[in-house]
Amino acid sequence: MSATAEERRAEILELVRELGTVRVVDLAERLGLAAVTVRRDVAALGDSGQLRRSHGAVSLPGNGPVTAPRSHDRTVGMLVPTTGSYFDEVIDGARSAAGAVGARLILGIAPYGSLDDRAHVEQLLESGVDGLLITPNWTPDGPVGGSAWIRDLPAPTVLVERRAPADSACAELDSVSSDHHHGVLLALRHLSELGHRSVMLAARTDTWTALQVRAGYAEGARLLGLEPRPPIDLAHPEADTEAVAARIAEGVADGVRAVLVHTDQDAIQLASMLRARGLRVPDDLAMVSYDDVFAALAAPPLTAVAPPKRAVGAVALELLLRRIDDDRSELPVQHVELLPKLKIRTSCGGTDHS
Repeated sequence: MSATAEERRAEILELVRELGTVRVVDLAERLGLAAVTVRRDVAALGDSGQLRRSHGAVSLPGNGPVTAPRSHDRTVGMLVPTTGSYFDEVIDGARSAAGAVGARLILGIAPYGSLDDRAHVEQLLESGVDGLLITPNWTPDGPVGGSAWIRDLPAPTVLVERRAPADSACAELDSVSSDHHHGVLLALRHLSELGHRSVMLAARTDTWTALQVRAGYAEGARLLGLEPRPPIDLAHPEADTEAVAARIAEGVADGVRAVLVHTDQDAIQLASMLRARGLRVPDDLAMVSYDDVFAALAAPPLTAVAPPKRAVGAVALELLLRRIDDDRSELPVQHVELLPKLKIRTSCGGTDHS
């Protein structure tokens, strides 16, 4: 018969009395239990004041600072919805920040639409990570429902490129993200300064960032006094890119000579399709792309909104390590939003400044 929670916690306390300061992963190994189970028991003992936790280690109250043995580095689990393009840079920022302080990064991937974030997080916890960087698979049509389990995880957690709504169970979790509303505003302001009074938006519909870009477009057009137009859907994989190009061509015929496209890949494809229709960028249409992963490689190079992807990963990692070092500190919950930049190239006319 398996031990009860009360029996497990009594064993944990006895081991900590014997060993002094001990890593949670070492406790799990000695007890022959799953690391995630021990983390939950340790969290309960910490909340009741029977243990002190810090830096992935525990000790009895009153035993001085909790210092993990230096032979063990902190280990961070990172869950992303994809690798390649955008998230490669986020991962690289977190990896560089971890390497600078001797921490280890373990990567998990829960593909868009897979709905198995929780299983992947459990695997990371089982591997003995001290904290988690999570980009949940929240979607525009129901982004945060059923995510209370993230709030209740037994290890410090920081949301990456996601910020939970105020009424969400995850609202009191730390988060580090790009301010996509500001990024869209930068693009619209640039086009407005070039004399455009209306700007089309061609954007995806299937990701969290797409939702932020669309909301930012409505807000930015209002702030700048631009004439808004209904967004042109670029939903993957169902989107008919030729049909999207036709919609943009119709807009040009109506006198709208500027478009913001989310993402770079779509912008590059659309520029080619529009050329086949006799419309050239920037002669007939100013184009700005969103993401700045491949924009500089287009012909012509695309002016692009560049979210601070590497900085998001680095800042999230640094914030998480502060939580790991003292998860009972008075450090308030932080919602950090980093501002994108606009990389000006030749797709709107003018000189490449990138």
